[in-house]
Amino acid sequence: MVHLHCDCFSGISGDMFLGALVDAGLPLKDLARGLKPLRAGEYALRAKPVIRGGLHATKVDVVIRRGVTAPLSVSQIRRSIASSRLPVPVKERSLDVFDRLARAEGLAHRVPPAKVHFHEVGVVDSLVDVVGTVLGCHLLGVTRVTASPINVGAGVVTSAHGVLPVPGPAVAAMAASMPIYSAGPARELATPTGVALLASLAHDVCPLPPMMPTSVGYGAGTADPPGWPNVLRVFLGEDRSSAGRYAEAIVQIETNLDDLNPQVYETVMERLFAAGALDVTLTPVIMKRGRPGITLTALAPRDAAHAVAAVVLRDTTTLGVRMQEVGRVILARHTEKVRTAGGVVRVKVARAGAGGDKAAPEYRDCLRIAERSGRPVRDVMDEAILAFRQRKAHATRNKIIR
Repeated sequence: MVHLHCDCFSGISGDMFLGALVDAGLPLKDLARGLKPLRAGEYALRAKPVIRGGLHATKVDVVIRRGVTAPLSVSQIRRSIASSRLPVPVKERSLDVFDRLARAEGLAHRVPPAKVHFHEVGVVDSLVDVVGTVLGCHLLGVTRVTASPINVGAGVVTSAHGVLPVPGPAVAAMAASMPIYSAGPARELATPTGVALLASLAHDVCPLPPMMPTSVGYGAGTADPPGWPNVLRVFLGEDRSSAGRYAEAIVQIETNLDDLNPQVYETVMERLFAAGALDVTLTPVIMKRGRPGITLTALAPRDAAHAVAAVVLRDTTTLGVRMQEVGRVILARHTEKVRTAGGVVRVKVARAGAGGDKAAPEYRDCLRIAERSGRPVRDVMDEAILAFRQRKAHATRNKIIR
């Protein structure tokens, strides 16, 4: 696993993120070539060495020759990205970044996200910063991103909306999913674009986790405040979580119920998963005065915790929920597809260490085949696991022969 950790001691912006990736080893030519499918007018990427405080860093600039200079709407940006021939994961993640920006700007200025026009972002340079950063992570093979809390700076900033306090309204709106703090010079250190990129890419917010850095990059911002190293530092390397395991922080949402009709359990669980829950359990308990009840527990990522809690409050009889951040250690996993007599089944595969794998077929795929064929679901699941093991054994034999 390729791990990227962002040290946001001086905030973050789109050009700082892009510069840090180039400084860490991302070839500028590969980045420029990869961005060609994005129709964003005529521009060129330039990288130059700079010094910020006592640190040597890379400043990446988007030199616009001809392109869009007026503010763009969310729909215009979405069309530009969606119609490009960029890799699908890059398009999806880039769209997510701008969706987060639109929601934050809409919340900050009390307008629907669809009607947001970006003033600080949306022209060619910011579009390239966002898509370029996502593409850069893709080209570097990054599989996991973590980040420190973000230093947003202090004081006030002049924007298209007038004089605003630091952090600006959009950054403040996104702080629900990205912890922030204030330190350093009286100026804006974190831009909405930088925070949205990190909110979309980061799996966890934490101090520098165990890893084996292969390179360290420093990306410079435009501002060069006296006596302050205005850079984003990134560590790129191998995740040292043993045996393919890694830790992350999630939120546990919990409540006790003794008057909910069991017939609605299934619907509630489906809506919790739709809201972003990672897992949902119902545990029988004995409540006060000896009444039987259940404890409903849901696990969710930070950015989905409030949406999951809202489902519990809306769809059950409870008047409140308990929420706490918990840590968990999980195995790195991926999905493979195997072909059975009844059709294709997805198999979730996790690395268990010492060369072993844990594999489990996707239940819904097996259920669909079982309902169509009239076979027991268990038989379909067994067939899928057998197909997976046979393919793995065949691949191992071929590797030995070579």
